[in-house]
Amino acid sequence: MKDLFGKALLDYQNGNYTEDIITSTSISDEDELPLPYLFRNYSEMPKLEQQALKLSKGKVLDVGCGAGNHSLHLQQKGINVKAIDVSEGAIEVSKIRGVKNAEVLNILNETETFDTVLLLMNGTGIFQELTQVSKYLTHLKSLLNTNGQILIDSSDIKYMYLDDDGGYWQDMNASYYGELDYFLSYKGEKETPMKWLYLDFDTLKLACETVGLNCELVLEGEHYDYLARLY
Repeated sequence: MKDLFGKALLDYQNGNYTEDIITSTSISDEDELPLPYLFRNYSEMPKLEQQALKLSKGKVLDVGCGAGNHSLHLQQKGINVKAIDVSEGAIEVSKIRGVKNAEVLNILNETETFDTVLLLMNGTGIFQELTQVSKYLTHLKSLLNTNGQILIDSSDIKYMYLDDDGGYWQDMNASYYGELDYFLSYKGEKETPMKWLYLDFDTLKLACETVGLNCELVLEGEHYDYLARLY
């Protein structure tokens, strides 16, 4: 990976903001991801994220922390939080912005235990493919202290397959409809494509049951998105 995401965050942090990140997926056209949005404060966050932060307690792990928005808010509330991301640039920005405990780390390599594990901004994305969900959930479960919780959000993107007649055009021979190829470019450079998973709630709940986790729906957003609590 070239870490173009981290490069964009650093540019914005250092006052070199001239253009936004461009994203697309295997089923959607190019779209701009505005850099200021990646530096939003609590009042600018969607209700799902705000609710997840309200429910966060004890020692918290912020997975895929980006520029550190969630961690900074929790720190201000006096909560002990560790922020991790696979992007070196993101962790550098998080530290510059004041996140006290931030580390370049893949969630599967995390070994500490926590009372709350946060996976926000389509937290199921890091699972990549449906076949890997159980592996990730089993590992996440191992990171929980007694009475610990995982707060995770995602979207049911079935609506993206609707045709004009109200039917669905999914290829039934293809893999799960929420498995996408995700493409990112910044300032003319293209990042290595990656797998990204959107998981509907019922499928997440079923996967949780198979690894011994309870899964409850906390909140539904305005656009097929939801926040779930696993414990």
